[in-house]
Amino acid sequence: MGGGSWTRSAYDTYTKITKGMSAADYANARLSTQEVFKAHRLSDTLNPYNITRACHDSDEHPNTLPVILALDVTGSMGSAARTVNQKLNEIMTKIYENPDMPDVEFCVMGIGDLAWDDAPIQMSQFESDIRIAEQNDQIYFEAGGGGNHYESYTAAWYMGSRHCDLHCWGRGKKGIIITLGDELPNPYLPKESLNKVTGDHLQADVETPELYNEVIQKFNVYHIAVNDSNSSYRYYKEDGIDQKWEGLLGDNYSVETINSLPLRITQIIEENIGNNNIVNNNEISW
Repeated sequence: MGGGSWTRSAYDTYTKITKGMSAADYANARLSTQEVFKAHRLSDTLNPYNITRACHDSDEHPNTLPVILALDVTGSMGSAARTVNQKLNEIMTKIYENPDMPDVEFCVMGIGDLAWDDAPIQMSQFESDIRIAEQNDQIYFEAGGGGNHYESYTAAWYMGSRHCDLHCWGRGKKGIIITLGDELPNPYLPKESLNKVTGDHLQADVETPELYNEVIQKFNVYHIAVNDSNSSYRYYKEDGIDQKWEGLLGDNYSVETINSLPLRITQIIEENIGNNNIVNNNEISW
């Protein structure tokens, strides 16, 4: 996967066909989450069961940099997921029109709660052209989640570490995982639910500290907490959401508003150019 490159004109044509409006009009349209994410079930294209997602070098893209962008698709995160979808052209154009960028390829994920949701993990192919938008539009916004004060954010780490085949690893380079959410970091991934969703055969729950030490050998990981009037971020301030994420990720944790999300996503990728092979050995503090 991953042929071609993102262009403004291709995206403008895509939105005119699929949304009935230009890219500029779509970016600024006042739409509901349901109008943006129209899927009513898990798409076969995004089904994580027994899959491996590949990001391979090619003559067209000889220095691939894989980026997993994982959106929290539980109820309180509708505004953030909608903004990323509508501002996708802004994000991708800034990246792909930068001559200093390597061959960036995107995998989009939808993350819910493994303990509660029907489709807690959704994962696209790695792509570098308009198929990024096509697969983003197929995300099922389940609007679920549970009462456990966290979602299964580290499922993105798990899938990146154990269900990806990336050529950049052979070049001594790491990929990037960016998760977006508004709740506390999840302490573990439950084995029963994870086995059911992915087809794996785990014998024990996947503890977050151990998974972190595993995934940073292959990816630089980031989390963006979304501070929005519709999100749960402010509710979890008293529970120490910032301290817990900072203890886990250090400077790779940030808090953003809805409007600043696109800029922060592009900044993270730009910061990693030429420096994405350095392992983070910070101590984990819980």
